[in-house]
Amino acid sequence: MNGTGPDPLHYTGAVELARMLRGRQVSAREVVRAHLDRIHAVNPLINAVVTRCADRAVEEAAAADERLARGASPGPLHGLPVAVKDVHDTAGLRTTHGSPVYAERVPAADALIVERMRAAGAIVVGKTNVPEFAAGSHTFNPVFGTTRNPYDTSRSAGGSSGGAAAALAAGLHPVADGSDMGGSLRNPASFCNVVGLRPTPGRVPVWPAELLWEPLSTPGPMGRTVADTALLLSAIAGPDPRTPTALDDPGAPFAEVPDSGLAGVRVALAPDFGGALLVEPEVAAVVAEAGRVMERLGASVEEVRPDFSGAEEAFRTLRAWRFHLVLGDLLDAHPGRVKEAVAANAAQGAALTGGQVGRAQAALAGLYHRFRAFFGRFDVLLLPVSQLAPFDAGLEYPPEVAGAPVPDYLAWMASCYWVSATGCPAVSVPGGFTSGGLPVGVQLVGPHRGERALLGHAAAFEAATGHGRRRPPLD
Repeated sequence: MNGTGPDPLHYTGAVELARMLRGRQVSAREVVRAHLDRIHAVNPLINAVVTRCADRAVEEAAAADERLARGASPGPLHGLPVAVKDVHDTAGLRTTHGSPVYAERVPAADALIVERMRAAGAIVVGKTNVPEFAAGSHTFNPVFGTTRNPYDTSRSAGGSSGGAAAALAAGLHPVADGSDMGGSLRNPASFCNVVGLRPTPGRVPVWPAELLWEPLSTPGPMGRTVADTALLLSAIAGPDPRTPTALDDPGAPFAEVPDSGLAGVRVALAPDFGGALLVEPEVAAVVAEAGRVMERLGASVEEVRPDFSGAEEAFRTLRAWRFHLVLGDLLDAHPGRVKEAVAANAAQGAALTGGQVGRAQAALAGLYHRFRAFFGRFDVLLLPVSQLAPFDAGLEYPPEVAGAPVPDYLAWMASCYWVSATGCPAVSVPGGFTSGGLPVGVQLVGPHRGERALLGHAAAFEAATGHGRRRPPLD
């Protein structure tokens, strides 16, 4: 909200909308239609929602209203419209992965995360754009084109959950699902001034899945506020017997974000990873200011150089190995039809030796134990999400960071994928803006399985700063 009046339905938060829907102050039909109208009006500017199912959504909203009128108990997401990330299968609604190979693919069943959102009462209105096969943190593909940043449509919305983040910022839906291997929930949240949580792997189980034991990629929630993000987490988290790494904790308790403030919280601050990464000065300044805000709120803040040794090699090795395993046969069957960066990563994976994969797995174990000890000294680690502000949407990836050339489409994402390699949960929260008005998120990292406390820390920072209330200039 930018003014002083109440938010329109399309910018009303998910927690408040859910309360209004349960109390029958507004109907699911009204909420869904308001968001469909918003998609119609604004989506042409940003290209975030790329496949729609408006008629089906209105029918499902009417059915939800009727169930509530009959006295049925509403789920936590009752009546809330969602557009699903276009790598998560949706029954009867095409799921393309942003690739010409899958351009007309219509799954017969929902992915588990979609199944859980629907079971909680959410109503699917469409699909959100992704990079081809979710590769890279800039959302463009040959099927649907480029998703643009609502705060400056000449700039990237990030990725791979870029369509989801842009749609949230623009008021096209109140919460969004995403997934994160190397920053795909956090980078677009940072670029679009929303909240994105990468949970501990296993917190939100995956099904179907080719790799049941692989810890780098995880689904997760996004919202315009920490509370909205936590509400979605409560619906999608929880065990599933088909996923052996799924954590046993039920999801429902995550809906209540701790209101504990930051007094006495031990914060480790690393605006440029202790000099280990190049970070644009305006981005580093936002992170440093976030540390000062936390200190004013009673936290003890210490600047540190966290030890991420091994993270670079481990992430790149296991990512390439995954690409070869999951996409190798498809690439062989469709030569030249998938973007070169994906094919090159899969080829790197095919060339790996068992020793290289084993060393990468051992590096992950070392990182896990190193950060387990680190979070014995600190409660939260404060970092940049991205090493730079949103860049030109016409580029494949930024050519440089802080004056240094970027060698490939992954290198500028290290501030996220190093954290992925630790197995720790991490959340991107709106942290401020550049002098040119571009959003900059800050990354809060917590101990393994520590999402609940981490969300509380993020909520305290959010309440003190209010950066997330600044809306993009689309109206």
